[in-house]
Amino acid sequence: MDPVYRDTWDLPGGAVEAEESPHAACRREIAEELGLDRPAGRVLAVDWVPSRPERPEGLVVVYDGGVLTQGDAQAIAVPADELAGFAFVRPDEVAAKVTPLVARRIAACLAALATGTVASLENGTADGVGV
Repeated sequence: MDPVYRDTWDLPGGAVEAEESPHAACRREIAEELGLDRPAGRVLAVDWVPSRPERPEGLVVVYDGGVLTQGDAQAIAVPADELAGFAFVRPDEVAAKVTPLVARRIAACLAALATGTVASLENGTADGVGV
């Protein structure tokens, strides 16, 4: 997704609200940001991110969104006040659109998807040594 409030792209998502499970938050965010009503699939990655000046530390959970049909892809509708657009991006094109942290996270998710595992990350890396 291409958020209107920053220069880099990101995965769909957002914060869990009070008394909301991570699965429910994922489903809500996908509906709000893409206009799709889809259940969250299996967890691909759990990533602890240290605090930064603009935000506190956080725990990011990335779920497998499954394979979209052509109809699903055509039904995507992004809120103009939040997103400038969306794209389907090949793995070798990801780093040019997102921050290094998100690029590391996406690479770990793709590896987890291919191997049937869950990536346990700190700052986007398995060893916790992110830049």
